[in-house]
Amino acid sequence: MSDSQQPPSRRAARESTSGARARRGAAPAAPVADGTVADGSVAAGDEAASAGGIGGFVRRHPRAVLATSLSAAFVLLASGALLAGIAVGSADASPAPVVSETPTAEPDPRTLPATIAQPSLVRTCSILSLARSPELATIYGTVINAGTGEVLFDRRGDAAVRTASVLKVATAAAALSALGPDFRITTKVVAGSTPGTVVLVGAGDATLSRLPAGQESIYRGAPKLSDLAAQVVAAHVAANPDSPGITQLVLDATYWNPADAWHPTWNRDRIPAGFQAPATALMVDGDRADPRAQTSPRSDDPIARAGAAFAQALAAAGNPAGVPSVSRGSAVGGNVLGQVQSQPVSRLIGQMLPNSDNMLGEMLARITSKSLGLDGSGASLTQAITGALNSYGLDTSGLVIKDGSGLATDNGVPPRFMAQLFAVIQKGEQNLSIITDALPVAGQSGTLAGRFTGSSAVARGQVTAKTGFLRSAHTLSGIIRAADGTVLTFAFYAIRDGITDGARPALDALTAGAFRCGNNLSNN
Repeated sequence: MSDSQQPPSRRAARESTSGARARRGAAPAAPVADGTVADGSVAAGDEAASAGGIGGFVRRHPRAVLATSLSAAFVLLASGALLAGIAVGSADASPAPVVSETPTAEPDPRTLPATIAQPSLVRTCSILSLARSPELATIYGTVINAGTGEVLFDRRGDAAVRTASVLKVATAAAALSALGPDFRITTKVVAGSTPGTVVLVGAGDATLSRLPAGQESIYRGAPKLSDLAAQVVAAHVAANPDSPGITQLVLDATYWNPADAWHPTWNRDRIPAGFQAPATALMVDGDRADPRAQTSPRSDDPIARAGAAFAQALAAAGNPAGVPSVSRGSAVGGNVLGQVQSQPVSRLIGQMLPNSDNMLGEMLARITSKSLGLDGSGASLTQAITGALNSYGLDTSGLVIKDGSGLATDNGVPPRFMAQLFAVIQKGEQNLSIITDALPVAGQSGTLAGRFTGSSAVARGQVTAKTGFLRSAHTLSGIIRAADGTVLTFAFYAIRDGITDGARPALDALTAGAFRCGNNLSNN
């Protein structure tokens, strides 16, 4: 209702209030949304709410209250906190704030952070289906971007498991570190402690050859027993002109304990099959029955074979006593009557890796141990090989190394370590290019010459790697020059008792898959 329709008592009250304000000279206070005014009085028209309480007012005007509340909420949401700080018009308005002479600068919302996170690459190329091939049994594997060190693919990569002949790469790297690429193994003969006696002292040269001059063994350029015998006969005759000649030949294979020549997990049937012999410090032609054949039956006693061959060489060199009798012992000093040296370590690695020569692996590992002040035993090899590999800045903790060839089933070298070692090797520093140059190439050389066929042929010539084979493992580890130009290093082990040869093409397919993916290789 209008003011004229209000009861007299209410009009009088309003007039009294207005008059009082007029007398003070104050302007009427403006109401705000909740019905109060800036000076704390109640807005005109809401006296009934004041007199009867807010609850009474709400009961009498529910729609008005609802509309007012919604309007207030809308205004607050639309305007934000800014409107809440604005004072309504009033005669008693607060004084204007004092502005500082040096205003505080507000932060520029456009300022960029000091560093900007680089976008992460979403890789989409998967080899998981290839890794799940039933031919691979349980797969252990790691693939690394050699340039960045990023692990692109990993399945049980930290597990220290058997490597098979892939271990020969670690043996080669250790030998280069401990011995150096130019080191040569010396086999010598010294005068014995009794007249007519000479001592043949072995030092781990498995390449020493019994073939006559002009003929090459499987180890081209190997030193010859014939050369050594000629030196010894000439020196002995010169020193003992009235002597009947060399009557006694003593074989010294104590550079390491000759009884420590066969690891318990090696298979004895490898001896007649032509892959392996006991690892003695004295042998000839890797103890092959046929020095010209890579795979040739070996013997149970390489020392005896070497002694018999040298006794014959002495007779052929003109020993006045003919073929001397042969026994075993150790040198106790004496003048050096003759010596021959192996090819340098760099060349021995070049002969070991392409065809996975087990005897060279054993010799290099044992000699590495001796060079580091250890005893050359199989038990010393974990300390010897890891100690030498530490020079490449790799973490060798957890490695277990029982031999130099990788034939022991209780060797334990994680695939990730091998991939990291190859990442160092592919740089070619510290003479490690010797290893890269010696390794088989997919579809072209060594133990990989006949592999990477069918759909895997796409990676021929682009994978440089070492193969491995045991009755419980097939392995492959090396360097991939991927289709997109990325250099990858990898190690794949397929492990299961009774694993079949079907694992080889499956490993090739897995490696070729990584070649296709390159840096887009996903871990999923």
